[in-house]
Amino acid sequence: MVYLDANASEPLRPEAAAAMRKAMAVTGNPSSIHAAGRAARRVLEDAREAVARRFGAAGAQVVFTSGGTEADALAVHALGFGRRLIIGATEHDAVRAAAPGAAVLPVDRNGVADLAALRRLLDGGPALVCLMLANNETGTIQPVAEAAQLCRAAGALLHVDAAQAAGRMAVDLRALGADSLAISGHKMGGPPGVGALLIRDLPVVSPLIAGGGQERGWRGGTQALPAIAGLGAACAVPPADVSRLRDMLEQASGALVVGAGAKRIGNTTCLALPGVAAQTQVMRLDLAGFAVSAGAACSSGKVSRSHVLDAMGLGGLAGEAIRVSLPWNATEADVTTFAAAYQTMARHLSHIPA
Repeated sequence: MVYLDANASEPLRPEAAAAMRKAMAVTGNPSSIHAAGRAARRVLEDAREAVARRFGAAGAQVVFTSGGTEADALAVHALGFGRRLIIGATEHDAVRAAAPGAAVLPVDRNGVADLAALRRLLDGGPALVCLMLANNETGTIQPVAEAAQLCRAAGALLHVDAAQAAGRMAVDLRALGADSLAISGHKMGGPPGVGALLIRDLPVVSPLIAGGGQERGWRGGTQALPAIAGLGAACAVPPADVSRLRDMLEQASGALVVGAGAKRIGNTTCLALPGVAAQTQVMRLDLAGFAVSAGAACSSGKVSRSHVLDAMGLGGLAGEAIRVSLPWNATEADVTTFAAAYQTMARHLSHIPA
C-alpha cells in the first residue's frame, strides 16, 4: 500500500516515537510535587516549550488538548463568549460544529476567503472570526494576516485552525496576528490524541473539561504525557516540503486540479474526475494499492458531497473529487506509480480509449 492520505493522519515520525518511548518510562504525575512528579513535569514543560518555539509563542500560551477538534472547540468557547461568530465557508467540521448559527464568510472558486465580505461582516459589533490557515481538502492557504488586520481594526478576535498547515509550512502566532491557533499532533508526524491551543492573551474562562485545574485551569485531567512528548518532538522537526513531488504528481496524472489558482500547502492536491463519484475513485485506487480520500477523513468514515467544494461553487464536481496528500516520507516512486494508476482509472471510468 502506498499511503497518500497524510491530511487524515501523517506517519509517525521516528523522533516522536522515540520521545514517546522515553516518556512512557516516566512514572510520575506532572501535578505531583515529589521527585517522580517533578520528573514528569519536566517532560511536560519541555514539550510545551518545543511547541511554543515552533509556533512563535511563549510556553504560558500553550494549552494541551486531546487534538485539533478540542482545541477549536475551546477557542470558540473561550474567545467567542459574548461575541458574534463568523466562520469561513470552507472551515473544518470541528469549527462548524462548535459555531452553530455563525455568519459564513464566502470564498472564491479557488477557496480563498473574500476579505471585502469579511470587512462588511465585521461591521456589526464584537465578533470572533474563525479562518483556517490551510484547507484540509484543497490545501488552499488563506490570507490570515490580512484578515487579522481587519479584525483588529474592528475590535474582533481571530482564531486560526492550523492543523493542516502546522507540519507543512512556517506558522507563527505573532506573525499571523491571530488571537489563537489550533494544532493537532497526528497531522504533523506526532501521535493521535494530542493537540494544543495557543492563545495570545489568556482570558479567564470556564473550561470545557473541568477537573483538577491542570493546564492553568484551561483543561482538567492528567495530561497524556507520552503523547505530549511525541508532539513536542514532532514540533522540533522542520516542516516537510514535498511541493516538488506534488507538482510532479499533478503534471503526470493530467487531472483537473481544484484550487490550482491559489497558493496551497505543498503536500496537498484535490483532483476532480467529472462524471465519476469520488467514492468510486477512492475504491478503485485502494484496490490498486493507493490510500487516498474523498474530502475530509474526520467524518466517521462517511463519504459524502464536499461542503468545501460546494462553497467554492464547483457544482457537480463537489462529489467527484479526491484528495491526495503526500506524507513527510513520500518518494518520487510513490508519485510516479500513483500517476500511472490514476490515468488507468480515469481512462476506464471515463470510457476514454487508451
